[in-house]
Amino acid sequence: MELITEAIGGQLDRPGAGLLIDLDGTLVRSEAAHQGAFREYFASRGWAVDDDVIRGFSGRRAHEVFASVDGPWGDEDPVALTRSVIDVLREMDVRPDPVAGAARLLAACVTTGLPVCVVTSADREWTATVLRSLGVVDGDVGLVTAEDCTHGKPDPEPFRRGVERLGLPPSGLVALEDTPAGIVSARAAGVGHVVGVTTSHPAVVLVTAGAGQTVADLTALADLVEGRRHTSSIPRAERQA
Repeated sequence: MELITEAIGGQLDRPGAGLLIDLDGTLVRSEAAHQGAFREYFASRGWAVDDDVIRGFSGRRAHEVFASVDGPWGDEDPVALTRSVIDVLREMDVRPDPVAGAARLLAACVTTGLPVCVVTSADREWTATVLRSLGVVDGDVGLVTAEDCTHGKPDPEPFRRGVERLGLPPSGLVALEDTPAGIVSARAAGVGHVVGVTTSHPAVVLVTAGAGQTVADLTALADLVEGRRHTSSIPRAERQA
């Protein structure tokens, strides 16, 4: 299922429009590195953990997965386990690898005045690192990070907080997500249109989770938002002619 630019364009051209964008897997390709950190940590503990379980951490706060999924971690502290995995990730010196169109999309939102908020399960430190790598100046976009929420995705709280940051009705917003957990969160928060980005999961998985459309990267959406600079100065009657 390809991104239907006319439909998204119509959504973003209406009053009250805005974007809610996930970070890892949506703006940058980092899920493989994150999963590698889990594998390395589990191996260091002598734990054999199935790849399907490791993929289940994608898009979610790790301590919530540790607390809710059966595994060799048993009764260990989920927060301490998460810190250990983060320590491994830091030792790997992961550099953000932008998804095609990501930097252009964020820049176009700022330039055209389209409200945008990044909604992520990552902490504020990593979020700031990624956004700087994409050329985003502090304060240019709204942020909802792990520190801002009591419950993480798939709970609707992260996207509800994103909606609050923008101060707009959720039905007029478009969310971009690469994981089923994130799509479920956005839909449950009442977001009007959810686009699945197929960097981490096949389109069928994202559509099954509730995505209205899917796209391989953010190039088409960046083109669309950049185009708002040119159409916004044209009288509406002429645009509809």
